[in-house]
Amino acid sequence: MSITPDTKNWTWVLERECPECGFVADSFPREGIGAIIRENAHAWQQHLARADVRTRPRADVWSPLEYGCHIRDVYRICAGRLDLMLNEVNPTFANWDQDETALEDAYEKQDPAQVAEALLEWAVRVADRFDGVAPAEWARTGQRSDGAGFTVETFGRYVIHDVTHHLVDV
Repeated sequence: MSITPDTKNWTWVLERECPECGFVADSFPREGIGAIIRENAHAWQQHLARADVRTRPRADVWSPLEYGCHIRDVYRICAGRLDLMLNEVNPTFANWDQDETALEDAYEKQDPAQVAEALLEWAVRVADRFDGVAPAEWARTGQRSDGAGFTVETFGRYVIHDVTHHLVDV
């Protein structure tokens, strides 16, 4: 199941309101990315404690647990990519097949409490890292293996959309 709206042209997330989740990329200052990440991680704690955490609403839609695993991994991957962007010149990120990871790591079988804890830990790491971005670093660049290019700022806004969008999904 594909969980990304458009992997070939991701910039729409920065250019207009997401019709599904209402995310507006320029509705907050870039210096607020860390705070939004922390707020999002706390909202996920509630979803991962739900009685129906393993229940899929439809066969083609992830359960809250599976989405929580994905968000934990988004924050983990984001931490590495952000570090690359801040420490190297225009790095290319290793490919990450999100759907393959979900299958290989058996998201549906993971312990919700452990997922919640790890999600929060990774989110705090990423939030702290964004909080420490110096003014000149927001323009540093990096790119995915498919050629999609980011600055630290657009990367942060893209990540915020992803994790916000999936809160709406659950």
